[in-house]
Amino acid sequence: MTYLFLIRLWLCHYCILQNGSVHLFASVVQEPSLVWCRRTDELVDGPNASHITPMALDRWEQRLEDLFNGRPYDMLDAALSDTVSKFPVDIQPFRDMIEGMRMDLRKSHYKNFDELYLYCYYVAGTVGLMSVPIMGISQDSHATTEDVYSAALALGIANQLTNILRDVGEDARRGRIYLPQDELARSGLSDEDIFSGKVTDKWRSFMKGQIRRARKFFDEAEKGVTELDKASRWPVWASLILYRQILDAIEANDYDNFTKRAYVGKVKKFLTLPVAYQRALVYSPSTSKLPQIEQIF
Repeated sequence: MTYLFLIRLWLCHYCILQNGSVHLFASVVQEPSLVWCRRTDELVDGPNASHITPMALDRWEQRLEDLFNGRPYDMLDAALSDTVSKFPVDIQPFRDMIEGMRMDLRKSHYKNFDELYLYCYYVAGTVGLMSVPIMGISQDSHATTEDVYSAALALGIANQLTNILRDVGEDARRGRIYLPQDELARSGLSDEDIFSGKVTDKWRSFMKGQIRRARKFFDEAEKGVTELDKASRWPVWASLILYRQILDAIEANDYDNFTKRAYVGKVKKFLTLPVAYQRALVYSPSTSKLPQIEQIF
């Protein structure tokens, strides 16, 4: 076990225990982009969110344009400005994330999954698109660049759908319902059912379908992880595995995401690291068998 491996193991362990699995791969691979994403997200979800206006987001977008042009406002902007000067990072996903914050200011309901998918792309799918140029694609990969980016997008969508399903109760208390209204109606559910927070057979059936959809996006994302540069696969696998386990936790809570927060315990998080590392090493585009996490837990 090399010294570099120990450092990367400690970094992953620290990020998982301190921050859960949120943007774990970004925590290790391209921290300046992660810092920018967190700062952007906190504009509408942080302690000063009630004071944020569309004009404030316009100013934030101008800062983004400036740092991409080598004119950072502060040290954190400078770190990202340095990153984008060294890697072929496109500014559009960053702009799109800001657009997702604008949606949060004006929209609290989504008519159908097409609308929700667009929101998920803006606030999370963009992170995957930001990451690929920095993480790199394996020289041994036979996949097209488009396929790798599509898989990165799928991971962002899967993570955000998981966040939404985990936080239904919390969001409802803030007057927000990030669930497709037409699918709720077809299941015999309404906003009132969400706000009342009662777990019924209708709710369980609805949630099973939502979880099934999220898992399909995770399945799509797996195809791209194997195509990444070998040094980048480990944290991405860790992120993917941990987020999948949140879906398992929702099921274990009998689909009560109104009063119970689904989470992965610290011990299980820590034990996930060697599993993710093993997958990063042995599962490559030319390998057909994937080590099973279920064998560990």
